[in-house]
Amino acid sequence: SSQMLLFFEALGPNLGVATLRRVLEEIPSDIPILLDVKRGDIGSTSAAYADASYDLGADAVTLNPLMGWDSIAPFVTGKYSNKGAFLLCKTSNPGSNDLLGLNLLSNQTLYEMIATLSGRWSNEYDANLGLVVGATDPQALKRAREAGGQNVWLLAPGVGAQGGDLDAATAAGLNNRGTGLLIPVSRGISRAPNPALAAKELKEKIEDARRKVVYAKSVSDCDSIHIHSYQKEFIKFSLSQGVLKFGKFVLKSGRTSPYFFNAGLFASGESLFKLAKSYASAIYTSPKLFNDGKPLFDVIFGPAYKGISLGAVVATALYSNYGVDVGFAYNRKEAKNHGEGGMLVGANMEGKRVLVVDDVITAGTAIRESYKMLEKIGAETAGVVIALDRAEKRSLDDPVSAVQAVERDLSVPVVSIVSLPQLQAFLESSSDYESDVLQSVTDYRAEYGV
Repeated sequence: SSQMLLFFEALGPNLGVATLRRVLEEIPSDIPILLDVKRGDIGSTSAAYADASYDLGADAVTLNPLMGWDSIAPFVTGKYSNKGAFLLCKTSNPGSNDLLGLNLLSNQTLYEMIATLSGRWSNEYDANLGLVVGATDPQALKRAREAGGQNVWLLAPGVGAQGGDLDAATAAGLNNRGTGLLIPVSRGISRAPNPALAAKELKEKIEDARRKVVYAKSVSDCDSIHIHSYQKEFIKFSLSQGVLKFGKFVLKSGRTSPYFFNAGLFASGESLFKLAKSYASAIYTSPKLFNDGKPLFDVIFGPAYKGISLGAVVATALYSNYGVDVGFAYNRKEAKNHGEGGMLVGANMEGKRVLVVDDVITAGTAIRESYKMLEKIGAETAGVVIALDRAEKRSLDDPVSAVQAVERDLSVPVVSIVSLPQLQAFLESSSDYESDVLQSVTDYRAEYGV
């Protein structure tokens, strides 16, 4: 919910603040509040402004960044490090070109420099910074996105009464995950005969516009995706074994997926042989795991239970296909108190670089447990290899995939034999399936893909 402070201040210091508080109290607690204050002053004054803004209940504010980082820091660091700020970058009013559109000696416009600085400050100071870029200027949205990077959120006012084009704004402002764009609309809703209906219709229009952009991008990406021969063979064999199926499948998350993958059905000598060969090919051809023909790991670790057989056959396939001999180890679920004892079996992993082998990453729990286990014995998790990367966002709150979350949180590379984009590309090139199968996979990727 976005609230413009000035209109409340115009009611006077007492009535204005009291009215604003009543409005904010009506907003459900799970909806973030963005207070449009456009502040910008020297550090001590900014600190007072920050106290005043957040005392009202704001979660984030808009700021004028022209006085530099020290005018912004009080709003997003220290006791307010959990708060956020959107920096005025290229506003929707016609006069914004007078200053923000000026060309600098760096061959950037002033607003592009602001976008660049926001990304730099976010990384350097671990600050939650976004940008305000008017939806009335799609070219500025595009350039601000490029300068600020894929992780910055853009607040794009101007759709509706100011004449901004929704489709053009989403095409220019969305990041490569189909997120990162907030479109506030005030008069178009507040002055509508039925504000609730107007808000609902706007939400649907925004989502339709987003789907168009993501769909177009997924088709474009699909055209540029290269599928190796081992990946095609893996997909075909998975289909022949019933491991991979197309249809309608309700997942644990509640989503209806157009495909289902069950690696447990690789249950014969032939299927395990071909599966291991595919894993070995994915590992050997990955620059994340091999360099100049040499592995960037010393031991393959198969977490119990599924990973035990996978790790064993993959270690064998690496040797038989590429002459690469590495250790193999696995863990028990329960410690053994006789014989060799302990939780770990196989090659010694202490001080070694370890590659974890699994079938899929759903929530990432098993991988995180393996990471902690290896860390505890002084081993380094050099990477993770899986059969299939679903490449779909976990939720709107954290719009990254389970694989991306593991890479982000653990700083560990994850390699897969195939991923959702490659399944789509496979269907694009195959004449064995009806067009509705491709369409369902394409639509699913457009809605949930990363």
